[in-house]
Amino acid sequence: MRLSLVSLLAGLLFLAGCASDPRLDHSTKYLTENGGIVAVPDRGRPSFDTVSYWEGDNVPGAPSIIIRLSEQHAYFFKGSQLVGISTISTGREGFGTAAGNFKIIQKDKDHASSRFGDYLDAKTGEVIKKDADRNVDPLPKGAKFDGARMPYFMRIVGGTGMHEGFLPGCPASHGCIRMPSFMAEAFFRNVSVGTPVRIIP
Repeated sequence: MRLSLVSLLAGLLFLAGCASDPRLDHSTKYLTENGGIVAVPDRGRPSFDTVSYWEGDNVPGAPSIIIRLSEQHAYFFKGSQLVGISTISTGREGFGTAAGNFKIIQKDKDHASSRFGDYLDAKTGEVIKKDADRNVDPLPKGAKFDGARMPYFMRIVGGTGMHEGFLPGCPASHGCIRMPSFMAEAFFRNVSVGTPVRIIP
């Protein structure tokens, strides 16, 4: 009986220590459609994100990224070592994300789209047209354009890049590669202009 009680107390102390260990915090932050951020703990994590993690800090080696469109996952390597995997949302039908070999050509932590966003009343700031495409939707009289926010933007080709964004669990973007906020930030910290990015169908 005494041994069982000691074992129980030791187990509880171990679990308490693990609970405070930040490496075991597997909550994932997702950008919501209205621009807010919600943290989803492991037990309530959406079914489409069962693999996102980052273990690349202080790991040596040249960075590179492989994106698999069929899996909707991005893989971050340092040298030959896999140090992180992110769930992603790539281009939806009509706005497919191009496959091929690319490199990071620009980094912009506070990027906003110059093409996609909302038309706002210039005086009141109220939304006149949501999800506008400046190449298709003419600017209404008395309106101004407010570009969609793309934090931690890593441009790879044309208007396409990786960035923090809304993750509905399927391809849903205009061609960009959206990621959970903590993964976009980790990727952004660890890439440089010139980091190779391979996109596989």
